[in-house]
Amino acid sequence: MLIATLYASRPMKSLRRLEKIHREYGDARSAEKVALVRALDRAHLPSARAVLRLHEILLYLRAFPDDPAVLHAVERALTRFGARRDLVRFRGALAGSGIAGAELRYRFFWPMARWLAGRWPERLDYADELEPPLRAALPLLAGALEAEAIRRSERGTRSILDRLRGTRTAATWVVGRIGALPADEAVRESIHDAIDAPYVLAPERGAPSRTLAHRAVGPVCFSTSPPRRDRPNLARALGVPPVAVRRVSTVEGRRLIDLAREAMVTRNRDLDAFAWGNPRDVRLVEDAPGLAFVLVGVAPERRLPLPAVHGWLTLRNGVPTGYVQSDTLLYTSEIAFNTFETYRGTDAAHVFARVLAVARHLLGARSFSIEPYQLGHGNEEGLSSGAWWFYAHLGFVPKDAAVLRLHASERRRMRARAGHRSSPAVLERLATSHLYWNESPRAPALLPLVPQLGLRLPAAGRDPEEVAEQARRRFGVRSFSGWTRAERAAWVRLAPFLLALGPAPREGVIAAVRGKGAHDEDLSMEGWRKIRRQVSRGIMRAEETSWPT
Repeated sequence: MLIATLYASRPMKSLRRLEKIHREYGDARSAEKVALVRALDRAHLPSARAVLRLHEILLYLRAFPDDPAVLHAVERALTRFGARRDLVRFRGALAGSGIAGAELRYRFFWPMARWLAGRWPERLDYADELEPPLRAALPLLAGALEAEAIRRSERGTRSILDRLRGTRTAATWVVGRIGALPADEAVRESIHDAIDAPYVLAPERGAPSRTLAHRAVGPVCFSTSPPRRDRPNLARALGVPPVAVRRVSTVEGRRLIDLAREAMVTRNRDLDAFAWGNPRDVRLVEDAPGLAFVLVGVAPERRLPLPAVHGWLTLRNGVPTGYVQSDTLLYTSEIAFNTFETYRGTDAAHVFARVLAVARHLLGARSFSIEPYQLGHGNEEGLSSGAWWFYAHLGFVPKDAAVLRLHASERRRMRARAGHRSSPAVLERLATSHLYWNESPRAPALLPLVPQLGLRLPAAGRDPEEVAEQARRRFGVRSFSGWTRAERAAWVRLAPFLLALGPAPREGVIAAVRGKGAHDEDLSMEGWRKIRRQVSRGIMRAEETSWPT
């Protein structure tokens, strides 16, 4: 008790001590952490920065607790965090931090704005600065008489919105009116995102926060040693399947997608795979002790034409610690791997290896690629973290000749001088092309670059329905009776590519296309694999590039 009182009387000294030892483990450390957490739970910190530092330490310990005593003390402190006196005092400075009790500020995209307006309509509003695009859109969202008045009015945008919104907030009214427009979802999205208004989500119990985001999966795994710093052997790691995989119910799928969206929105990030997540295509993967992944498939109307996209939420003892996006086509996945800042410096390489293993066993991937942006090309965070070398040290290699030469040159410098680090300029040049890793070097399966595919197909620019009809005749589809609306829409989207395939087994083509409109996009991946040679040749003809089959 005397020690706890002493800690509480010196809050900054206690905070620095907890900051120093929070990643150290052992019986003595556990008892000291409990005392420090309890003391700091009652303390009043002198600055917003100090409050944020304590918050991040508590989040880390919630994901990597020493034992039940540490877990209990941390959970209690996090539950009470939004009501701390120092947080209330520095609430303005902590806006946008994602901490419970502080407001969120972000230019949310359409699906996220619609989700927030539906869940917290009284708390979502616009920030003070209302910009011209919002004013220009108001006549489109109002009735005919109101629209004419708005065009002629000299009132300010806020004043007009106050007249129109009734009992709703201005933001909730605008989002609702966009959602009610007689247009398809793509048009609504375009209108909303062109407005590009700054939102603010006021704090409320149950509203998104990093503080309380959690989903219990399996028993808690307590940490007994510091994070691993060694590098895994990817070939061995891929041979180990995940412990358990289950498809969840639609209700649970919605909850897990909400958790993923909460993890992103509270960090001023967005991921289409979560924003357009399909609650009927969600899997919970339990892997190494304490480690789990939530795999979220994309709604049929938002899927990419060829690759299957999945958003992954990484959980450590139920706490979101990072996210992944995988784009899988045939036997290759392009991986975007991210660890949230609070948890960096832990066993990221081993978690990444488990991502590849799960993709191998669930999605059928045998080779993997990392796109330039993830490596630091046009991405300051990727450059400063040395992302390129993170993957290169794990065995990923470039295919571009110039990058290969630069890579060899940097390796020679490292061997000649211990401690050599690539300069930002060199890292930027290294990051200009993909990195690749293959399960079998003798049978590579590299993901083709498909973004420009649509402009290079022979049917580009023609009437979509006409092209779809031509593809129907080519592959002997007598009618679309029994096809869902999403499956028929997938046929129209893919018809230009189908015509570029040349002769291909009808069953594989139909399976690939119908799978794009099915609840489970795995069916589409299986269909593409049945006609993999035709798919690779069709892409090569359009892209004018070489791709091993």
